[in-house]
Amino acid sequence: MQKITLLGCSLGLLLGGLAQADETPLTGTLSKIANTKTITLGYRDASVPFSYVGDQTGKPMGYSVDLAGKIVDRIQQQLALSDLRVRYNLVTSQTRIPLVQNGTVDLECGSTAVTAERQKQVAFSYGFIYVKGQLLTARDSGIKSFSDLGGKNVVTTAGTTNERFLKSYNADHKFGMFVISAKDHGEAFQMLQSGRAVAFYMDDALLYGERAKARDPHKWVVVGEEQSREIYSCMVRKDDPQFLALVNGALGDLFSSGKINGIYQRWFEQPIPPKGLNLEFPMTSELKAIIAKPVSDPVQ
Repeated sequence: MQKITLLGCSLGLLLGGLAQADETPLTGTLSKIANTKTITLGYRDASVPFSYVGDQTGKPMGYSVDLAGKIVDRIQQQLALSDLRVRYNLVTSQTRIPLVQNGTVDLECGSTAVTAERQKQVAFSYGFIYVKGQLLTARDSGIKSFSDLGGKNVVTTAGTTNERFLKSYNADHKFGMFVISAKDHGEAFQMLQSGRAVAFYMDDALLYGERAKARDPHKWVVVGEEQSREIYSCMVRKDDPQFLALVNGALGDLFSSGKINGIYQRWFEQPIPPKGLNLEFPMTSELKAIIAKPVSDPVQ
């Protein structure tokens, strides 16, 4: 992986003349954006604190949404499009990749993990969070680890790498747990709160986000051995190096300038809308390492 300083040089060579088509012809997504003066961003409506709809305005907000906004700022600057229109298109775990592939969505910054399988379908930006699979459960449930889940209902979110991992883990260890697949993270947490499941398996950052939405957040705890480890990145269409370079350049500048720290603290260490609750999720050493040396490949 090249250092950010080298990235800046190569990005400058690639994008320095974007506004002048005769010097650097626009291709792919950037050409589409320049011609239509519109960019379509994919967003999630229940992936707190990454991308969600949290108030009466119906507009998406969150850590990933803020990062997408910074990328849009870079596009406006590079293409000299002061009148660039930003459209939002709702995506789910099941639809996010197809909608990027078919051109409906130009940029998806939500809570999508980088995997080798997905890299065959779309391209990924630098990672902006490092997550670990764990369990959310009631403090008095008696659930402390995966070994306590035998014969019990465990919910996860459909269409995620966590769903595949949990089903495989259950089969390999012959736990006999009953895996329930919810349509989104919000529904999964509702099942947990209503007693239809004793635990919710998902990435730790998302679990803390659902916990913050509860009437009494401290009734719920994140437990269990850390299982799957992944990074989240923004998705763009494959074979579009010009657009990917711009996206990575915008993120790389946030990382090298330290501005990423303030954005992270806003969503993970301070009260967030709509209830003003704090996720209490400090930046991990793994994320600090990614910021220092950006990566876009699956966690080994």
